[in-house]
Amino acid sequence: MTTTTLALLVPLLPFLGAAAGLLLGRTAPGFVRPLAVLPTLAALVLAVLVAVRQGGGKAVDAATQLTPTGSVPIELALHIDGFAALTAVLVAVVASCVQIYSTGYLRDDPRYPSYAALVSLFTSAMLLVVYSGDLMVLLVGWEVMGICSYFLVGHYWETPEARAASLKAFLVTKLGDVPFLIGLFALAADAGTFRITGILGSVAAGGIDHPTVVALLLLAGVAGKSAQFPLHTWLPDAMAGPTPVSALIHAATMVAAGVYFVARLLPVFAASAAAMTVLAVMAALTMVGSGLAALAQDDIKRVLAYSTIGQLGYMSGALAVGDRGAAVFHLLSHGAFKALLFLAAGVVIHAAGTNSLAAMSRMSGLARRVPDAYWTMTVALLALAAIPPFAGFFSKEAVLVAAEHTALGDRDIAPAGAGWIVFAAGLLTALLTAAYAARLWLLAFHGKGTEAPDHGRQPIAMNAVLWVLALPSLAFGLTVTSLDDWFDGNALTPTTTTAVLGTGLALIGGLVTYAAWRRATARAAHVPIGAVAAHPEAEPAASEAEAIATHIPAYGSIASAPDPADPGRLLLGPLHRHAATGFHLDAVYTALFVRPVRAAASLVRFLDREVVETYVRGAGTTTGLLGAAVRRAQTGNVQTYLSVLLAGSVVLAVAAVLVAAGA
Repeated sequence: MTTTTLALLVPLLPFLGAAAGLLLGRTAPGFVRPLAVLPTLAALVLAVLVAVRQGGGKAVDAATQLTPTGSVPIELALHIDGFAALTAVLVAVVASCVQIYSTGYLRDDPRYPSYAALVSLFTSAMLLVVYSGDLMVLLVGWEVMGICSYFLVGHYWETPEARAASLKAFLVTKLGDVPFLIGLFALAADAGTFRITGILGSVAAGGIDHPTVVALLLLAGVAGKSAQFPLHTWLPDAMAGPTPVSALIHAATMVAAGVYFVARLLPVFAASAAAMTVLAVMAALTMVGSGLAALAQDDIKRVLAYSTIGQLGYMSGALAVGDRGAAVFHLLSHGAFKALLFLAAGVVIHAAGTNSLAAMSRMSGLARRVPDAYWTMTVALLALAAIPPFAGFFSKEAVLVAAEHTALGDRDIAPAGAGWIVFAAGLLTALLTAAYAARLWLLAFHGKGTEAPDHGRQPIAMNAVLWVLALPSLAFGLTVTSLDDWFDGNALTPTTTTAVLGTGLALIGGLVTYAAWRRATARAAHVPIGAVAAHPEAEPAASEAEAIATHIPAYGSIASAPDPADPGRLLLGPLHRHAATGFHLDAVYTALFVRPVRAAASLVRFLDREVVETYVRGAGTTTGLLGAAVRRAQTGNVQTYLSVLLAGSVVLAVAAVLVAAGA
């Protein structure tokens, strides 16, 4: 079987599994779990075979025209280089782990069949984006992921939080997709093709007439999809969906799509120094802002959500300095440890029996009760904090090295100013990342909150997946020296300067957070019992959906009482209140967009009801009155009709005489 055929089967198998799962979910429920897991595992095996055959060498290209368009052709095209081959393996690995994990996590969920089918469709759409060599076909996968995220984030649709989160995710990403679509058409119009290889050839020949406009339009869609400032606000709220969905979205699918798209079309963006500078500023604001916000969150899933935003900022920063190898390397590394973090958080939630205890300030005794989650999450947090020799260290160092080279003028792909912006923001974010990673570990596993009832050991499928993902989180970075051929041949090894600065700042962030935690814990020991308000409604719920429905402070609510043992409050000081709400960006959007739109809608409703409907009702009333008058004249009496006819004739005769006399 050829490489092209294998590559076609990789996204096709999860799609067929999704279709079969939707059709057989009600009639043959026993087939639901095999149809969810087996096609995805088969896609993983085929993706590995494709990667082995591709081998980091010459890209595999194949295309067939879908239909005559009369202008710019649209083709079913494949373009598989080292980036695509490795990214497809990542997507398939994480999706397989999520499907296996979900068989235990959602084993009692009545809507599991539709959930599993949507996860398979989500996976298929991302694999289509990864392998596609035509931008219009890529757009299909791009938009299918958007609708899948809407349904999966809103899986617990009976709760207002999930409904609002799914709608927000859909609208914010669509806000970016509109200029993105315009940018795609503008790019194709300049290049004369939607084929990625043709577009890159046109860029190299200087055939793009308006590179800055096209790049900025495309960046709007990337900012929405990959949750970059200022369109990142949907991602923390998306935690209202099932935890395995969070792992899939954050690690391997939707949010990775924007970064991957820029990596594929990097020469288009590099053709505009202004666009690269905008991307660098966007990445810097995203990294630093999300790091501060993560340090102020109490819900464990929102901490991880802001962490994802920041790590995506690192990837965007690598792209802003013209090194797509470093960006994709960090995308792969981050996918492994972020999937592990979310799935381990799911085990913690499952053990507590209620999502209310996702509030870290209320956790206690979990290191002892969930040892698998404790040890694997420790590995993932060390990778997140970029502590050597864990995977995150090597991939984050690759980003910092790329920024350093650009800042010093060793590379001329991007402006030196973009390099300095990314380098400074990357170092500051390294400090913040280690700080919130240490805070999460201390509060979640060594906190002194209210210990929840023991809900028994988790299903083996859930714990097994954690150890599978722990391996790449620990060892993937060690393969960096053998992967140069897969990443444009650029060396991805750390340098002494960046390694010392990055690791030193990370250690400082972790140690300072530990010291603040010790001080906050000692201070909390002197707080009288009952001084911190409890939540009497926080009873253990039977499922994640019920936990959300109880309106217990979770998913970022700051209505909960302050935790005196939280080191984040001590570290951030007066900034904590603002960071906890994401620096009030949602409030700004409400004032700038939501309220004006609602006011305009109220005006339209008033005009419709009081003006348009008045005319409509008036026309109907007038017609009714005329009908009533005519109805009264229709008596059925022949003599009356003759009398009226005679009278009318006399009137007409008199009028005729008068007219004649006047003439």
